[in-house]
Amino acid sequence: MSSLTPMMQQYRALKDQHPNAILLFRLGDFFEAFDDDAAVVARELQLTLTSRPVAKGRRIPMCGIPHHALPTYLRRLIDRGHRVAICDQVEDPKHTRTLVRREVVRVVTPGTVIEDDLLTPRENNFLAAVLWGGPSARRDEEAGGADGWGMAWADLSTGEFFATEGGTAVQLADTLALWHPREVLVPDDPQTMAIAVEGMTATPYGAQRFDPEGAARILREHLGVATLDAFGLVGAPLATGAAGALILYLRETQRGTLPHLRSLRLIPRASTLILDEATQRALALWSSPRDGRGGDTLLDVLDRSETPMGGRLLRRWLQHPLLDLAALEDRLNAVEAFVENAPAREALRARLRTVGDIERLAGRLAHEAGTPRDLAVLRNALEALPSIPPLVDGVADAGIRGFLPALAVPPTLGEQLRRSLVDTPPLSPREGGLIRPGVDPEIDRLRAGSREAREWMAALEAAERARTGIRSLKVGYNQVMGYYIEVSKANERLVPPDFIRKGTLVGAERYITAEMKDREALILTAQERIAAREYEVFCALRDAVRAHLGPLQSAARALAELDVLAALAEVAVRHRYVRPGLTAEGGLRIVEGRHPAVERAIGPERFVPNDLSLGGDRAVLIVTGPNFGGKSTYIRQAAIIVIMAQIGSYVPARKAEIGLVDRIFTRVGATDDLTAGRSTFLNEMIDVARILTQATARSLVILDEVGRGTSTYDGMSLAWAVVEDLHDRVGARTLFATHYHELTELASQLARVANVQVLIKEAGQDIVFLHRVADGAAASSYGIHVARLAGVPEPVIHRAREVLAGLSFSAEMMDGDVGALSGGW
Repeated sequence: MSSLTPMMQQYRALKDQHPNAILLFRLGDFFEAFDDDAAVVARELQLTLTSRPVAKGRRIPMCGIPHHALPTYLRRLIDRGHRVAICDQVEDPKHTRTLVRREVVRVVTPGTVIEDDLLTPRENNFLAAVLWGGPSARRDEEAGGADGWGMAWADLSTGEFFATEGGTAVQLADTLALWHPREVLVPDDPQTMAIAVEGMTATPYGAQRFDPEGAARILREHLGVATLDAFGLVGAPLATGAAGALILYLRETQRGTLPHLRSLRLIPRASTLILDEATQRALALWSSPRDGRGGDTLLDVLDRSETPMGGRLLRRWLQHPLLDLAALEDRLNAVEAFVENAPAREALRARLRTVGDIERLAGRLAHEAGTPRDLAVLRNALEALPSIPPLVDGVADAGIRGFLPALAVPPTLGEQLRRSLVDTPPLSPREGGLIRPGVDPEIDRLRAGSREAREWMAALEAAERARTGIRSLKVGYNQVMGYYIEVSKANERLVPPDFIRKGTLVGAERYITAEMKDREALILTAQERIAAREYEVFCALRDAVRAHLGPLQSAARALAELDVLAALAEVAVRHRYVRPGLTAEGGLRIVEGRHPAVERAIGPERFVPNDLSLGGDRAVLIVTGPNFGGKSTYIRQAAIIVIMAQIGSYVPARKAEIGLVDRIFTRVGATDDLTAGRSTFLNEMIDVARILTQATARSLVILDEVGRGTSTYDGMSLAWAVVEDLHDRVGARTLFATHYHELTELASQLARVANVQVLIKEAGQDIVFLHRVADGAAASSYGIHVARLAGVPEPVIHRAREVLAGLSFSAEMMDGDVGALSGGW
């Protein structure tokens, strides 16, 4: 290493500290990567790979990006799952005669992004940590899993911090899929189960950092408490271990304290309606990187929020529908109050548009990553806050008025920002031009001195011409020589003795005076000194924000709640939704229910609403009818209406009575996983097994075409047995859509099974889809008619009808033979 240049020795020392990250090393106006890092950066960012001499006769690969373009390139690296250590200059090159000191100021990973341009405004960016309790937890749930697992997750950009515990690998997979962290910390113990969830980056971390006892000490220190009782972590050692490891990791990567990460909350798994990944996807609740769906999800329909904070909160409500009847009634009361008071709702929503994202603004400023523009946006938001309580103070709901005290952020902060910042500050805090006159005496003195010096310099040419009598005398400036007085050779004899020669040209001489040198020094250094002092004032303003983080976060949470409640009311009014009646009983009664996303896509005038009665003596509904007739829409909309009701939303129906549901299970569609060696049918049976082993009498089960991936009799037999088990043992409310018309016989054999059908109207060889659901069983699936509508060539349609007629005749003969045999017995 001694043969390397001093700069490369500095680079090597820093790279050794971060062997698993791409090190971006600041050189002048560029961040450079070297060696293997350079090859990765060049490949991922499609940049040119160059080289640099590092020792006599030796060159190494190099690739650089402009420092001002760092966020753009950084996002691309993070999106590809890379960790990036940002090494910046921590002293001004102008103030040192030796090698500029550099340090890694931050390690950016997929789960630790805080910059606005690297984040999705209405989605959280979670970092998670997972701790397994023992070997049994790593096996299938059938093997036990009694030791369980703990998980903690936090959004560094907002300050949200959660933890939970569970018992089985399936539960962990469901939890990860629900929160979808961008990065997951796992102990680097070789025995640890590999966590591979699509769209997430698994990061091995020292197993000793997950020790529950040590983690508890770290959390007590971080939270500033003597005990963790208030956070619900007593008796939750695995969640504690995961939370402590997460805090240590954030401290290491962020190179500082985490003052905004103080509200750790333990979430009991039994407190919310559980939606596994298959259900999220089948019901199109929200879009994800995996499905690429956009614009046609339930979240797209419901999200009329005016702030990013509200958008993130609504997504979280949708991810965790409630089981608490009292809490749901409180939400519905608030939504109803906004529905009935349109002026207050509209005024609030208009004001919320001016607030911005206080949550993430506070998060960035807490990290010392905020900019003057962040302070300006926060200032504007704080100016808007006092006008919000009067807008909703008259709304007839105590819950809504209960949010108003949190909006009373101490006015001193807003006044300080308003008094100190210019109206439109620059992006960088180090360029100056961001502090108002009259705020800081030192800045005012420097500005006044600089202004006077410039005015003096501007008047100097006229003054010297008058004093010396040299009419061609000029005062000029260039970056090489600075300020100067230029006199032609012909007038050299008139030069006064106080002129000091500065340079010689072909036809002229250049001079300077002692007073000019003083004024020049003031002009040339004033801007730098002003910028330095303005940066100090900016840091003080940022510290003032950090001192008010608690009230700011409380205000952000209150604004987000008000935003979501008003948004749900707005959706209810726009789309004619009604308040559902909620009960702890197991019934589900919907009058003229509609699918919100489908209705929005095709228009309310085309959508056909349908009734649903499920529960009691109709615990299982066998839904038959043609493809393209609306079976899938019918069964899905039931689940979606339940979810909407259990987040506190009005629902698309004329009337709805919802018995609370603890879990919603779906088995919809055909998917395979060839890389894992799973066929479509195997995946289907895995889903069915999950449902039959985890569903309870309080669950809602949605099954669409179970058993279609194997032979007719195998599939029919399995479907039959599944319905019997759901009816006899599980007791869950079930909607079972099928083309096995034989299953309709179950209604005559099982007390709580009923048949419903999607109606059609026949006109010769044509059919009309009525999309209306009624009691009874369909006589046919009308598959050939649907094939014709799809454009299958007419000869194929004709031949299919011939084959169908032959198969039907054979089936009748077989039924007759069976009947004769049974009669003989």
